[in-house]
Amino acid sequence: MPRSTNSVASRQRRKKILKQAKGYFGARKNVYTVAKNTVEKAMLYSYQDRKKKKGNFRRLWIQRINAATRQHGMSYSEFMGKLHQKGIELNRKALADLAMHHPKAFKAVVDEVQS
Repeated sequence: MPRSTNSVASRQRRKKILKQAKGYFGARKNVYTVAKNTVEKAMLYSYQDRKKKKGNFRRLWIQRINAATRQHGMSYSEFMGKLHQKGIELNRKALADLAMHHPKAFKAVVDEVQS
């Protein structure tokens, strides 16, 4: 029996990779074997960076809260410690938003913690 190939599926598989490599430089965008490696690496980075993004945002929120609390004469760690002692359950994302966009509300939280 003669060997048969499924060229339709093979071409679709290659086109899918080359479509994902659109916008890459040089051979990375139009040579299948090079594009395949590049796309695989890009997918790996995108997976890892979705995880890293969460830590980056947490770091940003902490910096914003720290800057805002220092304007009111407290350090970040002191503020967070007293916040938990008082039982105020605001997360860092909400606190950073208050510090950036609603400074009066943030001052009220700081005053509550200091009292």
